[in-house]
Amino acid sequence: MFCSSRLFLGSIACWLPWSELAAQDSVARVWNELCLKAIRRDFPAPTVHARNLYHCSAAMYDAWAAYDETAVGLFHNERASSGDIETARHEAVSYAAYWILRSRYLNAVGGAQTISELTAQMNAFGYAVGSGSVEGTSPQAVGNRCAFSIIENQFNDGSNQLNDYQGLGDYAPVNRPLILQNLGTGILAFPNRWQPLAFDVAFTQNGLIATQVQTFIGSHWGQVKTFSLPEPIDPGPPPFLGAIGDDEFKKNNIEVISYSSLLDPQSSGEIDISPRSQGNNSLGTNDGEGYELNPFTQEPYQKNVVNLADYGRVIAEFWADGPSSETPPGHWNVIANQVSDDPRLTKQFRGQGRVLSDLEWDVKLSLALNGALHDAAIAAWWVKRRYDYVRPITSIRHLATLGQSSDPNGPRYHPQGIPLVEGLVEMVTLESSQAGNRHEGLLPDTVAIYAWKGEPDDPATEIGQVGWIDARTWLPYQRDTFVTPAFAGYVSGHSAFSRAAAEVLTAFTGNAFFPGGLGSQTINAGDLEFEYGPSTNIELQWATYYDAADQAGISRLYGGIHVAADDGPGREIGSKVGLNAFRKAEAYLTGSVLDQFACEVNPSIHGFEITWPCIPGYHYRVEAAPSPNPDDFVALSSSVSYQETTASFLDSTVNEKRRFYRVVRSAP
Repeated sequence: MFCSSRLFLGSIACWLPWSELAAQDSVARVWNELCLKAIRRDFPAPTVHARNLYHCSAAMYDAWAAYDETAVGLFHNERASSGDIETARHEAVSYAAYWILRSRYLNAVGGAQTISELTAQMNAFGYAVGSGSVEGTSPQAVGNRCAFSIIENQFNDGSNQLNDYQGLGDYAPVNRPLILQNLGTGILAFPNRWQPLAFDVAFTQNGLIATQVQTFIGSHWGQVKTFSLPEPIDPGPPPFLGAIGDDEFKKNNIEVISYSSLLDPQSSGEIDISPRSQGNNSLGTNDGEGYELNPFTQEPYQKNVVNLADYGRVIAEFWADGPSSETPPGHWNVIANQVSDDPRLTKQFRGQGRVLSDLEWDVKLSLALNGALHDAAIAAWWVKRRYDYVRPITSIRHLATLGQSSDPNGPRYHPQGIPLVEGLVEMVTLESSQAGNRHEGLLPDTVAIYAWKGEPDDPATEIGQVGWIDARTWLPYQRDTFVTPAFAGYVSGHSAFSRAAAEVLTAFTGNAFFPGGLGSQTINAGDLEFEYGPSTNIELQWATYYDAADQAGISRLYGGIHVAADDGPGREIGSKVGLNAFRKAEAYLTGSVLDQFACEVNPSIHGFEITWPCIPGYHYRVEAAPSPNPDDFVALSSSVSYQETTASFLDSTVNEKRRFYRVVRSAP
């Protein structure tokens, strides 16, 4: 069947007047920073905030693109005109962002303060917010149309926004909650599946009161409409205890205990964390040995030797939810903004061609980055829901409750118990439990592990230290009112988010390396929150965006949140997501998405179904002919604009004279 198509075409001072802001940050950056502030005070759901960042970015981009001859809008397309393009864009972008953020954070935690800040910013710009009119050709109307095309058409994207993003009622945990104050987990019927935690008092990582018994946050998120993913990415099953991957399952949990054993700054030794020794990993691994030279300076990287426990504790906290609890998607926006502010960066798309203005750079990078982060949330949560995998807080306690699996003739042997490792995992004997001995105070015939002892009474001045503890009481390096996120482990969302962002930053800037070949972040002595530390200032360093992303992944092992099996596949998913999202964004930024237009024709019992990709704002008409001669085609439908990304038409009155089809597109 013949088918053809016709082708057409860092934080800011938010309340400064526009004239002063114009010399500092672009208007898109202003609204991005306000979005990050709203995220920091809201409930830290990374899925929801990834979606909000994406839609805010898309609305701003569509408003910017309305005044561009090449770029194609994502949710809304029109061709606007103005005698002063810069001024018109500033206003249109502001209205687009304002209405998106207002609609998303009006009823959120801290909503009153957020709305006050958004309104104050509009007032500072001199823009009225009393009317959301979409009529007319003014920049205000253009921005409003861009915002409302998203607000009104994304309620049914699968997020369940109208019901406060709650799960759809088709998920229930198979394991009873783990009461943290009790020993062990009990003998779980489903040790490979997620177990909710039950607290006396629970808080989120940004200090909000949480439910005492966890519910799976975002259990439905794998069904949310994506930016660019055509279908879910299934990495296959993780290793299972008592089934395929039993040895790896146990090894992964031993590794987490080993990381926990390194968190005492008084006994951990030192490590070089410079790019001279760290980074340059293969995708999904930690096999890198660093870099010989900085490619920008052609000089060796300088050593950066720090206390190992300080390093482990710092990355566990730094990457946990972002330095200010803006969740991983927000954290990567912060990193991207820091990169954009670096004077060593030349703002060229893909590192080539003309230098972009700050506004053009920001709206385009923001669309690509947040489109990728939105898709990373969907991809990771699809896997989380599919495999419903256990977290270390459950698996380590469960293994130890069963006993040891190393010595069939030894005490408390169980084939699915925890392996014994001298100096790390040991059986408590009557002798070793006596005063002055290594397992002092622990019960004989139980499993002891050498690990972090838990949050101290006064985290501002004390450290929890490392020592021998009953493995059934083990806690990850987290606040004891938080412990572990309220959703399944496999795959790591941090790993997926981070690698997706790294792929976009690499492709967009045209270089995998941070500007100047070195990115860094300093954490001052005493700035940690879970306990006192670090003992001295620690400067985290990364040569490439990939190195930073990999560190985010491994930080979750230091923090006891994930096992290696969660991390590696998460990175691999993130890579696929990031590359796919960048290609999608590039097609819209450059206008080449218009060249990807082609229809498909498939027979059905009712005739022939013609399907084609849609771009909002453009009009489409189906035509048919007895031959491929362009002059023979006649219209089967009127020209229609679609909001969806695909459309279809059924020709149910097929006759022999209609053997060729085409879809004609006309510009908005």
